[in-house]
Amino acid sequence: MLTYLTYFVLSMFVGREVISKVPPTLHTPLMSGSNAISGITIVGALVAAGMTEGPWARWLGVAALIAATINVVGGFLVTDRMLQMFKKKPTARLGGTPH
Repeated sequence: MLTYLTYFVLSMFVGREVISKVPPTLHTPLMSGSNAISGITIVGALVAAGMTEGPWARWLGVAALIAATINVVGGFLVTDRMLQMFKKKPTARLGGTPH
């Protein structure tokens, strides 16, 4: 158990250092890619919810499925909103009459 806790703490430090060095222009593609990878979590949650014998394990799998789905959908919504910032806004034509 201590080994797993050590791995977890070290991965938090490494993850923080790696993410803090990413320039802002790369955040959108990285976010989109990580959301696609997070879809694997949904598959794991489905397996956990469907292949268990006990009711507590099944409910825990369902809770994991809900949390993973919220994570993926929320991530894609944030990515979409970030991409909206880069779209050019339509400019108004001079003269007031549409052509």
